[in-house]
Amino acid sequence: MHEASVGVTLLYIAAILIAAKLSSLVERFGQPAVLGEMLIGVVLGNLVLVGLPFFEPIKQSGVIKFLAELGVVILLFQVGLETNIRDMRKVGRSAFLVACVGVVLPMLLGAYVVGPLLLPDLSANAHLFLGATLTATSIGITARVFRDLGVLQTRAAQIVLGAAVIDDVLGLIILAVVSGIVTAGSVSGGDVLRITATALAFLVSAVVIGQVFAVQLGRLFARVSTGHGMKLTMALSICLISAYLAELVGLAQIVGAFAAGLVLEAVHFQPFENPRIVNDIHTATAQIEPQARVALDEVLDRYTERHIENLIEPISTIMAPIFFVLTGMNVSLTSLLDPQLLLTALGITVVALVSKIAAGFVAGNVNRWVVGWGMVPRGEVGLIFAATGLGLGVINQQIFSMMMVVIMLTTLLTPPILTVVVRRGGRDG
Repeated sequence: MHEASVGVTLLYIAAILIAAKLSSLVERFGQPAVLGEMLIGVVLGNLVLVGLPFFEPIKQSGVIKFLAELGVVILLFQVGLETNIRDMRKVGRSAFLVACVGVVLPMLLGAYVVGPLLLPDLSANAHLFLGATLTATSIGITARVFRDLGVLQTRAAQIVLGAAVIDDVLGLIILAVVSGIVTAGSVSGGDVLRITATALAFLVSAVVIGQVFAVQLGRLFARVSTGHGMKLTMALSICLISAYLAELVGLAQIVGAFAAGLVLEAVHFQPFENPRIVNDIHTATAQIEPQARVALDEVLDRYTERHIENLIEPISTIMAPIFFVLTGMNVSLTSLLDPQLLLTALGITVVALVSKIAAGFVAGNVNRWVVGWGMVPRGEVGLIFAATGLGLGVINQQIFSMMMVVIMLTTLLTPPILTVVVRRGGRDG
């Protein structure tokens, strides 16, 4: 299928952005905007069923797919900027336990319980891929819900973020092992150690760089230019380079973007470091009453500390919804018309929900339901696992469609339920 012309592609992008903004009406009903974006995507993606195929080419557009991926990369970069490494370190043990349970339990239940029971005709390798797909956690969807609700800084949210990153590393190892078993019949322990060491080295290096060099980098860039253009360019460049390096070592780009946000978390870019600007500010505020001057200093400090986040916010507001609308558009409602497929998918979905929610109960002294539901959505990560199985020929198109239903349900159910759980549990995490 040929790529649409530039003009038509621009029209499609405009349609997606307008639809995403209109979908924010769900916020009037107390739901996060991301839910509306995915639901409007489901509607647009299935209009062909009522004879309106206008939006169908969007699903095949390489340009829009790229913009969607860029959008979720920027979103995770933004989440990383808003995440404090010290807070992440405090919840490290809990995040590790949650990640381990959230990977091992779905893998065992999918590969050795629900797979053989509900899909006895499939091969053992297909059951392994089913279990591997259930281990996935989509950090993008949960992070967006936490941001929309303003609870990203709570302990529970920090545990989920940390666990999701660890989950990605463990999932990478499982996917590599299962793929190796399918293609070669076995996989060596050396391969597993190499994959694990590479992934951990990348994440540890990102944190070390953030702790040691972040502030120095910010001051260096500020000396080159105090303009917004320089700050935004350098911040986005670091984000994109980190995303590339993550892919280079086999991790998802979004993990690299999140790590870049952690790296720049301490960077202030010192917008008032220029001595002339500082003198002008002091001169202008010299006659202000002491109380007002203290208030002004607090505002300037807050602006300085959040400067990168303020610059990234408009870009994320435009780009991130493209990803969530496109995710919804790839949900085919015709999959729900096969009763047998639907019933099997619902059974697997129950296991998918229970196995991740159970992980929340090892999170320690926090709202365990928030942690558990935060780990539920499979989203784009689950799609990667399922698509790998389809590409290797382990699962057929029908089983892939069934897994799409499971991924769809875990993705769409999470935002409204997580919203209710967060609000009932309070904002203290």
